[in-house]
Amino acid sequence: MKNLQEATERICELKGSLVALDALVTALLRAMPSTARAELLHSFNGNAELARTVLLNTPTSEHTIAAFERDVKRTGALITDV
Repeated sequence: MKNLQEATERICELKGSLVALDALVTALLRAMPSTARAELLHSFNGNAELARTVLLNTPTSEHTIAAFERDVKRTGALITDV
């Protein structure tokens, strides 16, 4: 039972860290000029494709891949719409 509790606590810590990083990225995007965001979107799409290739060619859970795809879509929209 102790291992399950430790795993649950670590997952909660990771969620908190992820939310903090999401807030930082959103703030940075809002501060960027539109020309820089266009360049960022191009670079982000290329890096996302590279990461996707790695995820699909390694033993990765479907939950991880689904979360990756969801967040790539959301982040791409955020870069475009800010």
